[in-house]
Amino acid sequence: MIKTKMEKVKINSEKCKGCFLCVPVCPEKCIKVSDKINKSGNKFAVFTENGKCKSCGFCFLMCPDVAIEVYK
Repeated sequence: MIKTKMEKVKINSEKCKGCFLCVPVCPEKCIKVSDKINKSGNKFAVFTENGKCKSCGFCFLMCPDVAIEVYK
């Protein structure tokens, strides 16, 4: 069986309004602010795969725009 590496967190950059409530709640510091801007003119959060994500879901729970999906 071949295992493919899959991100544990997906952030929809177009749904993200840039409130960044997800950034401080991540215990493993896997989410940061992007330097890019989305179509709405907002900076957005991005997931940085550093191997530490535990799929705790804190980021998902904090996101008021449901822009974050968490996978185990």
